[in-house]
Amino acid sequence: MDNAAAEALKPMKATSDGVFQGENPLHSALPLAILQICIVVVLTRMLAFILRPLRQPRVIAEIIGGILLGPSAVGHNTAFLNTVFPKQSLTVLDTLANIGLLYFLFLVGLELDLRAIRRTGSAALVIAVAGISLPFIMGIGTSFVLQHTVARGVPMGPFLVFIGVALSITAFPVLARILAELKLLTTDLGRMVMSAAAINDVVAWIFLALAIALSGSGSPLVSLWVLLAGAGFVLAAFLLLRPILTWMARRSPEGEPVKELYICGTLAIVLAAGFATDTIGIHALFGAFIVGIVVPKDGPFAGVLLEKVEDLISSLFLPLYFVSSGLKTNVMTIKGGDSWALLVLVVATACIGKIGGTVIASLIVRVPFREALTLGFLMNTKGLVELIILNIGKDRHVLNDETFAILVLMALITTFITTPVVMAIYKPARRGAPYKNRAVQRLNPHDEFRMMACFHSTRNIPTIINLMESSRGTRKRGITVYAMHLVELSERSSAISMVHKARRNGMPFWNKRRNGNSDQLVVAFETYQQLSRVSIRAMTAISDLQTIHEDVVTSAHQKRAALIVLPFHKLHQMDGHMESLGNQYQHINQRVLHHAPCSVGILVDRGLGGAAQVAASDVSYTIVVIFFGGRDDREALAYGMRMVEHPGIGLHVLRFLIQSGGATASDRSTDDAFLEEFRTKVANGNDSVRYEDKLVGGKEEVVEVIKATGRCNLFLVGQGTPCMPLADWSSDCPELGPVGTYLALPEFSTVASVMVMKQYDPTAKHYELVEEVADIAVDVDTPGPSNRGTNNSFRAG
Repeated sequence: MDNAAAEALKPMKATSDGVFQGENPLHSALPLAILQICIVVVLTRMLAFILRPLRQPRVIAEIIGGILLGPSAVGHNTAFLNTVFPKQSLTVLDTLANIGLLYFLFLVGLELDLRAIRRTGSAALVIAVAGISLPFIMGIGTSFVLQHTVARGVPMGPFLVFIGVALSITAFPVLARILAELKLLTTDLGRMVMSAAAINDVVAWIFLALAIALSGSGSPLVSLWVLLAGAGFVLAAFLLLRPILTWMARRSPEGEPVKELYICGTLAIVLAAGFATDTIGIHALFGAFIVGIVVPKDGPFAGVLLEKVEDLISSLFLPLYFVSSGLKTNVMTIKGGDSWALLVLVVATACIGKIGGTVIASLIVRVPFREALTLGFLMNTKGLVELIILNIGKDRHVLNDETFAILVLMALITTFITTPVVMAIYKPARRGAPYKNRAVQRLNPHDEFRMMACFHSTRNIPTIINLMESSRGTRKRGITVYAMHLVELSERSSAISMVHKARRNGMPFWNKRRNGNSDQLVVAFETYQQLSRVSIRAMTAISDLQTIHEDVVTSAHQKRAALIVLPFHKLHQMDGHMESLGNQYQHINQRVLHHAPCSVGILVDRGLGGAAQVAASDVSYTIVVIFFGGRDDREALAYGMRMVEHPGIGLHVLRFLIQSGGATASDRSTDDAFLEEFRTKVANGNDSVRYEDKLVGGKEEVVEVIKATGRCNLFLVGQGTPCMPLADWSSDCPELGPVGTYLALPEFSTVASVMVMKQYDPTAKHYELVEEVADIAVDVDTPGPSNRGTNNSFRAG
């Protein structure tokens, strides 16, 4: 029997000689580790996809995946367990998982800005202290119950601290993800709960260091030495490591690649710090976390470190830690009514302590009850740090199998209920004041023109700026532009870091940095603003692609925009063809059209003005308006009338008169009146304007006339034109309408951009995302003329 056990646990070869040599690859460490990683990644991604409709964070899928692979489910089959996760492979698996965890905790420290925590208001501090204290105290009480039932014989002091910390912790990264999913990150509630969670995170690590020090098998004097040595390491990190890392950061200026030596040196420092704290007896993770905290957050250095490390660690190595935890979690150890009653007790204690403490503290600082209750459930979010604490307790023999399983299920349950409960009890009203100028065409053309221009990448910026320059007009009140960068909120760690940096002052996320390392997007728009008569506000919307249209629509309403400009979901290539970014980006445009509080223009960008910003004195564009009639075509012409005020722009209006069908009598009379106004006020005596009537009888004639327009820079067309039965161009892009669809074809043109306009119709049925309240006070955050040419108009900070 002993020989069989020794045979089963003999060291594994690193690599296999292959099946043709008669060897099983699964008896070697490397191919077995590859199989384990593949199984883990596939399973956790599948679970994340299944749980996505429930808006659960990915950590839930990874915890469940780990439990399913462990002895609680699939691992209950000994043949599977001995084949895929044999005992002799667990050391390799745990080592890989802990290296991944080491660097992930470095990333967590990298994203935690101590300066932001120091600026935390008193309300968030009170909520954080109460949210830690009450569950910690109640956890100590629960630990006495557990010690007399399922945890007999464990050391008293460390057990009390581990249970208290496990029940009082809040998962800072998971909470940020949930808030972003629920569109709460930029609300007052979101800012308060994030500040409280950041304080909670730091305190939790201090408690964890205390718990690890106390869990040693030596005398109390040894624990004291461990704590003192840990404090000495933290001091050394700030006094010795920080100057070195600051020197590296200063030698990595904006716009230049960070030297490979600095990246390698920093990653080596993380390992060395982990070795130091492991030698002290605290845990290697603590050293990595401290190094992340002391890395300077200003400049590109921290961002480059994030980009280099996060994808490999978060996607491949970190899920291994959840499997490592799952292999230690055996739900079957929770047997009988008493054990399940203890699970209910632990979950109830965690919820009552955390939610109760947070609610009481929130009410003391005069937070309304519904918001206070929402804060409580959000602060009850658990995550990876919870599992780290439990695993350390399990490895130090402070937690036995049954207690460990109970606490893992507690973390899973409390995090799982957070999103649905918050969605049920707290639905923040998106409210805004009603406004009148919701279209380019308006009764008083001299009213201020507000426009929201959205873009996906820096590639769109020159066209956006050239479009702004063309739209500025010569009217006294000019134009105000909100340039919104649409960024997908991914599962990447840096997405949360980006949210923290951009999360300021209102909806959705504003660039507000006041140092010299301003975002290059802000710099581009700020430079243009200094040289023009256009007032610009640079913005960033960071959200899931399924819901990012809510940010666009809500912001447009709150900023009283008359026009939203959206980028077409296909990018123009050098050979003239259009490459799609994906259906998700097309659906964004369709949803904005569905919910927009104002007119919408979809811009098919073929490089208006070229690949660079064109100076005002060098603008020389020809714009063609294709006019069949109807509301949307009138909006396109109204925009053209505004653009032709620019001295460098020529306007060519083609009105198509259809021999049969076309617009209704009422629409035709409205069109005639509008065109008469155009000819009288704009076209007469203006050499920059050319107007033509074209009588056409069929699709072929329409195409022929459009092709005969010659070379131009921009076509302006309406989305829903009365020529739709006539021009039956089929397309997978209904948002462009029949004419826009044809103009967007690469067969038509490879140089002319197209703007497809849809005018806001106050009589149509609207699916509004914003509730209009007449007496609400709304700060539209206008970059005023007096601030033009200074940073104040951007309020970068």
